[in-house]
Amino acid sequence: MKIRIANLSSELNDERSLEEIISARLKISVKKIRGVKIIRKAIDARRYKGSAIKFNYIVDVELDGGINFHDKNIKKISSSENKTLKIPRLPKVLNSPRPVVVGFGPAGMFAALTLAKAGYEPIIFERGGNVDERTAAVEKFFHGGELNENSNIQFGEGGAGTFSDGKLTTRLNDDLIFSVLKIFVEAGAPEEILYLQKPHIGTDKLRGVVKNIRQQIIELGGKIFFNSQVTDFEFDSDKKISAVIVNGEEKFSTDAVFFAVGHSARDTYEMLNRHKISMETKSFAVGLRIEHPQEFINHAQYGEDFKNTKLPAADYMLTYKDLKNNRGAYSFCMCPGGQVVAATSENFQVVTNGMSNFARNSGTANSAILVTVNAKDFEKDFGGDVLSGVRFQRHYEKLAFELGGKNFSAPVQTVGDFLNNRAESKNFLTKPTYPVGFKIADLNKCLPAEVSATLKDALIFWDGKIKNFAAADVILTGVETRTSSPCRIIRDKENFQSISHAGIFPIGEGAGYSGGIMSSAIDGIKAVKNFIGDF
Repeated sequence: MKIRIANLSSELNDERSLEEIISARLKISVKKIRGVKIIRKAIDARRYKGSAIKFNYIVDVELDGGINFHDKNIKKISSSENKTLKIPRLPKVLNSPRPVVVGFGPAGMFAALTLAKAGYEPIIFERGGNVDERTAAVEKFFHGGELNENSNIQFGEGGAGTFSDGKLTTRLNDDLIFSVLKIFVEAGAPEEILYLQKPHIGTDKLRGVVKNIRQQIIELGGKIFFNSQVTDFEFDSDKKISAVIVNGEEKFSTDAVFFAVGHSARDTYEMLNRHKISMETKSFAVGLRIEHPQEFINHAQYGEDFKNTKLPAADYMLTYKDLKNNRGAYSFCMCPGGQVVAATSENFQVVTNGMSNFARNSGTANSAILVTVNAKDFEKDFGGDVLSGVRFQRHYEKLAFELGGKNFSAPVQTVGDFLNNRAESKNFLTKPTYPVGFKIADLNKCLPAEVSATLKDALIFWDGKIKNFAAADVILTGVETRTSSPCRIIRDKENFQSISHAGIFPIGEGAGYSGGIMSSAIDGIKAVKNFIGDF
């Protein structure tokens, strides 16, 4: 018999095996348990009436014999396998030109894989290098070298997610979630991502995973061109895509383009705007990176158990509502045991982001602390057209570049100085981890005044939630602007195509329809399934 048990708990210091815990719950001998598969594992660190930290499980159990069902959290099942996306390998199905995928981040990668599995043999163009070339370019830049504007933290194989924490959480409730996780595991990701409440891969493991997915696409007939930027489109008289132009000169005929360029392809947005492809401005968020000792965050979340090796590096999620100015502030892309990274993709600008390896063992925790901005903010000083958000981002990134010394060093400031509009203190709780270098400066000068004001109120509020979160010596690094795309390519809700130009399928973060690795991958899959008629 196979059963699923929900709400199975064990306290942190419980030394029993999972089989022993299950046998006690079912009141049977351990010998009757033939197999256990973890479906879900989460940490409950809440301190309700002094209760201990717990691990909560959902497990599938194969039993030798049956049991009496007197527990609503136990049910009989026919299989412990979650549903996965099944796309049988088909022979080549196109007589017309092959579909093109532009960009090889999560959305483009999973669109290409889905096309390849369905027999469409896609052609993929990625403006950056393959993951090895890209890693070398990033490391060179981090250590004082020249910025490669096409192969960097934002552009290249795997997209921006390759140099991140590799978080696989999503707010979506979609049957495709398990399918995406399964594909990652088959490509070399740790199997634990299938059941952890907050799965992540880490940038070190992601690099190998994306290579393996690339190889699978190639084996299925796909073809990938790195260092190949789609710089223009050609359309027929009915505004249907007929060709893409690569690197300004080479033409590839096609009648279907899955457009997954990421949220930083500003020159590409300009090209789309020249062709009058329907786009609109969208809100995003800007702010700073804040860093603490990881042990401080662990202690805040786990209490006296903060040194227990069974517990992972702790994270946090904080929000604040500025009722006076009607703005929201929140923590974003929290990276336990990680570092702040140099994430610009353009010269004469400074942009920050966060990154963690799988082990999350750097000893430092960092997170973006952000405030929402919208079209009204862009229109005030940067015009009212669809690219006003891009100009807004560039303006504050340039200010950060100048404050940092005009050499890609980042401006940094203690929380105490930030709150008091000065830049004096060199007493840092942790050394800034931004790799290119740093310079003490007033970060208020590279943020909109409204954003600074809301961040200050938020920091004080959050200090009441996590004591000393906003201590005077906590370090801030500026500026974070690439949280999501500043514009959206408008598409039809039913068929995923551009509403103005047929054959273009805008997908992922760059199109303004997702916000992370998982949601972008799912967006790419759904667009292709609509294209091949499965929906």
